[in-house]
Amino acid sequence: MPPEPTGWLVLDKPAGMSSARAVAQVKRLLGAAKAGHAGTLDPLATGVLPIALGEATKTVQWAMAGTKAYRFRLRWGEARDTLDAGGSVTARSPARPAPAAIRRALPAFTGTISQVPPAYSAVHVGGRRAYALARAGTAVEPAARQVDVHELELVAVPDADHADFRLVCGKGTYVRSLARDLARALGTEGHVAMLRRTRAGRFGEDEAVTVAELAAIADKGGVGAELLPLEAALAGIPVLEMTEREAARARQGGRVCPEQVPCKSIGEGAVVAACAGRAVAIGQWSNREFSPRRVFRMDPGMRNRSEGNS
Repeated sequence: MPPEPTGWLVLDKPAGMSSARAVAQVKRLLGAAKAGHAGTLDPLATGVLPIALGEATKTVQWAMAGTKAYRFRLRWGEARDTLDAGGSVTARSPARPAPAAIRRALPAFTGTISQVPPAYSAVHVGGRRAYALARAGTAVEPAARQVDVHELELVAVPDADHADFRLVCGKGTYVRSLARDLARALGTEGHVAMLRRTRAGRFGEDEAVTVAELAAIADKGGVGAELLPLEAALAGIPVLEMTEREAARARQGGRVCPEQVPCKSIGEGAVVAACAGRAVAIGQWSNREFSPRRVFRMDPGMRNRSEGNS
């Protein structure tokens, strides 16, 4: 029996597929027992959906913390209940903003801004998912939250009814809410007509495979270079090198005081414990002691391949 796949797959999610269904398809195609994604994409959206397999599911929270990049098209003149093209029209406006007016409005939507998530979203309202309440006909008003918009640029105006944008933002930012608020600031209504995520943390669309490509790969015996190591989600976190003996203790959940004290570039806080280039655990470094929080089980297939190459 082949070993359980462990690592990250960057899926180019097609329009019309939910993120949960995308994960289920990847699990089925690759025979994975455990899988999870790093940040939901709306069903109508396309693009980068990083999917963790096996032990890599333990790194999802770090993958989700990275910045996201999008391209989106805003349709002026129509508000919709879902804030995207899949919803019902709730209001119309004849106003169409000029490109110069759009550009002048953008600085107010960059930096740390207050944003109300869509009614059709996964945020909790009164202990229930907002989308569940909205679908049941209950009026939903999620609480405003602070989000970070790093870059927002108008890139094209294909016609009077549409404008295309490039966005780089932090965790928790809703593009649909941004489109709604921008349209209102410009004296009109609006919704997202097209949305594509081009980057999620360190995962980019240049690494992404489509469902059809993944199916063809699976038919030939499974993924190879398409599967990135679990360490890919931990880029940017300081690495604490350990000996084999120290790594074995960390894998058992024990605290470790390394024989070789790391250089001063590793400050107190989250670190990745590694041995021979492989992540052992992620945890806290404090007072010259490592305390593991999430331990990574050694992949038997990887160990066997390493032994065969020695």
